[in-house]
Amino acid sequence: MRRSPWATLVVLALAQFMVVLDVTIVNVALPDIQADLAFTPDNLQWVISAYTLVFGGFLLLGGRAADLLGRRRLFVAGLALFGVTSLVGGLAQSQEVLIGVRALQGLGGALLSPAALSILTVTFAHGRERNIALGIWGGLAGLGGTLGVIAGGVLVDSAGWEWVFFVNVPIAAALVLVTPAIISESRVRTGGPRTFDAAGAVLATGGVLALIYGVIRAEPLGWSAGEVVGSLVAAVVLLAAFIVVERRSAAPLVPMRLFRSRGLSTATAALALNGAAFLAMFFLTAIFLQQVRGLSALETGLQFLPMGIAAIVAAVGASQLVARVGTRPVMFVGAGISVAGLWLLSQVDARGDYATDLLPGLILFGVGIMAVGTAAQIAAVADVRHDEAGAASGVVSSGYQVGGALGLAIITTLSTSHVTDLVSSGTAPAQALVEGFHRGLLVAAVFAGVNLVIALASPQLTPDAEQLAEAVAV
Repeated sequence: MRRSPWATLVVLALAQFMVVLDVTIVNVALPDIQADLAFTPDNLQWVISAYTLVFGGFLLLGGRAADLLGRRRLFVAGLALFGVTSLVGGLAQSQEVLIGVRALQGLGGALLSPAALSILTVTFAHGRERNIALGIWGGLAGLGGTLGVIAGGVLVDSAGWEWVFFVNVPIAAALVLVTPAIISESRVRTGGPRTFDAAGAVLATGGVLALIYGVIRAEPLGWSAGEVVGSLVAAVVLLAAFIVVERRSAAPLVPMRLFRSRGLSTATAALALNGAAFLAMFFLTAIFLQQVRGLSALETGLQFLPMGIAAIVAAVGASQLVARVGTRPVMFVGAGISVAGLWLLSQVDARGDYATDLLPGLILFGVGIMAVGTAAQIAAVADVRHDEAGAASGVVSSGYQVGGALGLAIITTLSTSHVTDLVSSGTAPAQALVEGFHRGLLVAAVFAGVNLVIALASPQLTPDAEQLAEAVAV
């Protein structure tokens, strides 16, 4: 029986839409989650970081497993895990359960997302049809992030924070049921043993997890504390072991030869910094708007909406500009716009007008971060071999997720410690929260500003139409 490729695209795009939606929809619910489950400011970031860290750490392993075990099989397994953990997350009654569930939810995303992209590329023939499919895929993913802030606000205000998790359950269940009838199974046929390099994925994720934990614990304990030093040493050892394993593996998750490409190396660094700035800005601003300005979750989502629209428009414009002027100028200008947006946001106080104080910074940040992201994604695949483009896309996607988790840890730790110091010295708590918000955004601006240097170090690349389509799908 011949299956419709466009029906396949609908299923795949809905799944990716759900995964992307989950990032922003949860951010809007953070203040309610914090109040209900008694999260400390330090621990609250793990609601986001546990998901992004495991998602990024196991993304490459998920892609490898899908190619070898069966793309549809891993896609359905990821959907099922994502749906079940969403249900348990909505029922969570403690911090530990919610953080653990978010980590498993990230694993579900790491299984289904690369499997979905692989299915898409083998379903549509090389050329115009595949480019259209990749464009729809990337566009719906971007729309998911934008609609998440509104959907999150509506659900939190009308039904409670639990529903930002429950909403995934019927979508995942429906997709699990229809997938076998719509999507054909496919896998890579190999003559030799099937090697997954699970050790590489575990070492990389464990190393970054230890690094983040050390950074977070440094705020209450001090950098010289045994727990902090031990965690940071463990991070160095685990990440060094990861490099050794990847160099010796016959089928590494991350082929080290890819980093001989200056485009890939600089793109990975740029996207990691982009992830750090974006997750920290979203996290801090969502809390600021609700706890300092007293907005509801829905009002918070609506105030974020122009940034999402600006980002979608910027993605289209940036890809067209890259085709004309190349990657480096777009990345450089985008980094500058991101810094300007964050600086403007860092000047906002508790009572300023939205249209004149918040809106310009949000729009500039949305435009700038998407310009950097689009140019970097294109640069990552523009000068690697065509048969390694998928691996290159996986590397930069992982870099974005892991960089986001690490950056969020650093920025929120510095912000929280500043609030604690101000309160202990006699500053009113409300004003201390404002000052902590400003400190965090200024640190995020420093992260974004490093991309100015990275842009200058990156190669000047002008992609073809297929490379543009591949970049949209990352």
